Amino acid sequence: MWNNITAAPIITEIPSEAYVVLQKLAAKWTDILDARDLSLEQLKGAMTNKVYACQWERDNGNRPRKVLVRVYGGASDLFFNRADEVLTFERMSQKNQGPRLLGRFPNGRVEEFLRARTLTAVEMRDSKLSQAIAVKLLEFHQLDIPGTATIKLWDRLRDWLRKALILSPTEQSLEIGLNKMDLEIADLEKRLSRPGEKIGFCHNDLQYGNIMISEKDDSITIIDYEYASYNPVAFDIANHFCEMTADYHSDYPHILDFSKYPDMEEQQRFVKTYLEASGQEVTDREIESLMSEVEEYVLASHLQWALWGIMSAAFSEIDFNFMEYAQQRLVEYHRLKRVLFLCGSSNN
Repeated sequence: MWNNITAAPIITEIPSEAYVVLQKLAAKWTDILDARDLSLEQLKGAMTNKVYACQWERDNGNRPRKVLVRVYGGASDLFFNRADEVLTFERMSQKNQGPRLLGRFPNGRVEEFLRARTLTAVEMRDSKLSQAIAVKLLEFHQLDIPGTATIKLWDRLRDWLRKALILSPTEQSLEIGLNKMDLEIADLEKRLSRPGEKIGFCHNDLQYGNIMISEKDDSITIIDYEYASYNPVAFDIANHFCEMTADYHSDYPHILDFSKYPDMEEQQRFVKTYLEASGQEVTDREIESLMSEVEEYVLASHLQWALWGIMSAAFSEIDFNFMEYAQQRLVEYHRLKRVLFLCGSSNN
């Protein structure tokens, strides 16, 4: 999971193997006087890896050559298989999605530095940008990524629960209900799984820091595929809607404002744009059906990121109140579940 990336006011170091890759890469450029003469700046906002901007001054007066260096986080393997993530990145690069892969070293990689910026929390709710995101998300979901197109969500929740139980003290586990969450996951899988639901290659973490807008033409690019996998497309949309309640650059970045969850008009506009991006005629019934599925998959999103927060609280050094974040997601999960399944379905 990522925040909006901003430059930190410090110069730092990267693994020596990364310098070797960078110098070999720079040696291919004839407008750089010395491949070893590079400047490095850590970028703030990444919550899984360490990310750096690396640049070389050019001898022709043009703006510097620039690449992005990603050093993998030490505990990231708790959340996803790094080998699978690297393979996904390479395949996305081959399909001209996101930045190109420029080089690899044992604990990281070098990527193209996109001439674009990440969105802000406010911009993600802009109607014009939101519709552009919907169109791009359908394109993402339709990507033919090699592998079995089976749902990853439920196995991931069970895997994260198992790890969260190991990492959490017994008293804490009882307090937040981890000891009963296996029943919640099983119940939710039974309620939400339905024949014929649309499965696609999902991003699974579509928050504003993972959405970039081009400096050149305002086109949208989706980046960072650590959590990407095949899943119900309704889950991906639900997760995106949930991210509209977050502002990771506020004074209290872990606090969610659920009053900012998109209203019915915003949801309908997004879903309608998403479905129409296929080029097919879309009926009101199809829009309402997908909206209903999205509403229910919000529950799965709350469980996923609650478990993420609980696990992260055990090892992360990032200044972010992971446990309070997780508790908010769990409280909202139980509230919404009562509304949907005990009081009858209703939109947020």
